[in-house]
Amino acid sequence: MSKHVKEPKPDWIRIKMTTGENYQDIKNMMRSKTLHTVCEEARCPNIYECWANRTATFMILGDICTRACRFCAVNTGMPTELDLKEPERVAEAAENMNLNHCVVTSVARDDLKDGGAMIFAETVRAIRKRLPFCSVEVLIPDFLGDADSLKIVMDAKPDILNHNIETVERLSDRVRAKAKYRRSLELLQRAKEMQPNIPTKSSIMLGVGEEWDEILQAMDDLRAVDCDILTIGQYLQPTPKHLNVEKYYRPEEFTMLKEEGMKRGFSHVESGPLVRSSYHAHEQVNSAKSAKEGAQSPA
Repeated sequence: MSKHVKEPKPDWIRIKMTTGENYQDIKNMMRSKTLHTVCEEARCPNIYECWANRTATFMILGDICTRACRFCAVNTGMPTELDLKEPERVAEAAENMNLNHCVVTSVARDDLKDGGAMIFAETVRAIRKRLPFCSVEVLIPDFLGDADSLKIVMDAKPDILNHNIETVERLSDRVRAKAKYRRSLELLQRAKEMQPNIPTKSSIMLGVGEEWDEILQAMDDLRAVDCDILTIGQYLQPTPKHLNVEKYYRPEEFTMLKEEGMKRGFSHVESGPLVRSSYHAHEQVNSAKSAKEGAQSPA
């Protein structure tokens, strides 16, 4: 067996470190309200840019995930708490930040009967109560395929329902823990059936061994379940124990994939080396709304 040769990180993978007043304000706010962000827990490369612009993705249901996906830096284990007051604290923080668009995600909580769906729904409602004009996006786990849990979230009517397939079908079982490629597609399809007017969104990371044709097939699979928004980014190995980076895609390849996605009918495709699921999320919701309004306008 040949030993994996680690490819050096290319010049275009650059992170701009901006730790000014806005960054410190948000960091202090998260600590004071005992809140978690996926920006920190997943070691997102865009944390400096996003926090400097006073945007953040809240991570609810604690910081311990019941799954151990081979690409993710979030702590894994058995959670010991369920904070019923967390939705109100998230809403208060969002209000203090005066957000126009708020993203809420979570660890996987397979230990809970509803997978944490009720906390998601209550967080959406709490944000809307404090910030009526703020759009709310939820990035949810698969709830082990439980339709009732998904319905709890959809009944809260988030502005965007996001669930990531993460990778191509062939690699899904190796990259993700417990999650199933077809189950993720089924979740996105069910979400559209439950609330046809709510845009759905998913994400693919590149560099874990996928082939070009498989990426295009994943796009086709997402469009087959009427997924509206797609984000594509470069996988970066968070620690030596995680999956190796098999390839660094060039910026022009990401541009080509954006074009392929738009040709397939996505209302918005965010594609670039440092793109993550919530990157420029406020722009994505506006694109989805514009596309839907355009489709509904008489010819």
